[in-house]
Amino acid sequence: MMKFCSLYSGSSGNCLFVSDGKTNILIDSGLSGKRIIEALVAIGENPSELSAVLVSHEHSDHIRGAGILSRKFDIPVYANENTWNAMEHEIGTVNIKNKRCFDNCKEFEIGNIFVKAFPIPHDASDPVGFNFFLDNKKVTTATDIGHMTNGLLKYLMGSDLLLLESNHDVEMVKVGPYPWPLKKRILGDRGHLSNEMAGKVVAYLAKNGTKKFLLGHLSRENNFPELAYQTVCNVLSENDICANKDIILTVALRDRVGAVVEV
Repeated sequence: MMKFCSLYSGSSGNCLFVSDGKTNILIDSGLSGKRIIEALVAIGENPSELSAVLVSHEHSDHIRGAGILSRKFDIPVYANENTWNAMEHEIGTVNIKNKRCFDNCKEFEIGNIFVKAFPIPHDASDPVGFNFFLDNKKVTTATDIGHMTNGLLKYLMGSDLLLLESNHDVEMVKVGPYPWPLKKRILGDRGHLSNEMAGKVVAYLAKNGTKKFLLGHLSRENNFPELAYQTVCNVLSENDICANKDIILTVALRDRVGAVVEV
C-alpha cells in the first residue's frame, strides 16, 4: 500500500509526499524548510525519516527547500542531469553522496518504491513528472504541463491515483492583470494546463480505469479551487461520468496540507 498527500500544491509552492510506511519520498520542495517540516509533522510523519527528495524541475516553486532539507536531515536529492545543472547554484551545497541523478524514462528504486521520471512540456531545462510503483499499484504526479500529448498520456494511463495540473481558467488569464508576455507563456505549449484541458484528461483516463484524481498546481491569480473543480466536473458530465460517484475527484490546495490518500 502507498500513502500519498499533497502538502502544498500551487503557483506559490509545491511539495508532495508518497510513502509505503518505510520509504518516505518528497516530490519537490518549493517552500521553506520550516513549512515543509511542519506539514510533515501535521500528517504524522517524522522529517528525519525522509528517504529522498525528488525534483521535477528547477523553478523556485519546486526547489526552494531542497538544499535546506538535504543538509538538515542528510537526505539524497534526485534530479536528472540537466535539472541539476540548472538548480545547483540555487539550492546551495549538497553533500556529494546525496547528489543523485536519474535518467528520464528509466525505472529506478528508492527503498521499496520503484520510480520512473517522464518528460513533460514546460519551459524548464528538462522537466519531468513521476510514476511510483509498489505491489501492482501506480501513483502519478504530473504538473507544469504546457499541453497534453499522446506520449504523456502513455505515462498517465493505468494510474490508481493521479495528481494532475489544473492551473488556470483561460478567460481569467486573458482578462487578468498579468503583462502580455506572461499571459502568452502561461497559455503557451510550454506553460501550464488549463482547467478545461485537465477535465478532458481526467475524463479520458476515467474511461480507461483510473478512479482517484487530485487537481493540483492551481494558480493564485488565475484560478480558485471551486472553479477548477466545477470546470472538470462539467467536462466529466459531458462524458457521462459523475464525480464522487464514478470516480473520486478532489482539489490539492495551494496553502494548506491535504488529506492522506491510501492506494
